[in-house]
Amino acid sequence: MAHLLFRLRYVTDEEAMEVRSLLAEHGFDTYETQAGFFRLGVDAIWLRDETQREAAEAALAVYQAERFTKARQAHAEAVSQGDAPTLWRRLAAHPFQVTLVIVAVVMVVLLTLLPFLGLTR
Repeated sequence: MAHLLFRLRYVTDEEAMEVRSLLAEHGFDTYETQAGFFRLGVDAIWLRDETQREAAEAALAVYQAERFTKARQAHAEAVSQGDAPTLWRRLAAHPFQVTLVIVAVVMVVLLTLLPFLGLTR
């Protein structure tokens, strides 16, 4: 029976291609499914051979640990160089968009707290 190995929803194309090539390099027998038009299915990579499950999961765990380490290093470098995204940089780059988001958050908070503030009858 097939085993769900890797979900592809919210995964970048780059990461999906890296996972596909990793699994192909190790010779795992896999196939992919798509969620379909109404998103009722699952975008995923499945393992056909259950006997390869532990090896495939171990290879994916190593890959994900390496990817996590690289992302942490890239973020640390961005912070040390002063290039990391912050609220103030986003506000300077997109003032209208950030202002709209702040207004929306304030409106949601006010609508949520309105019954407790005694302003309604």
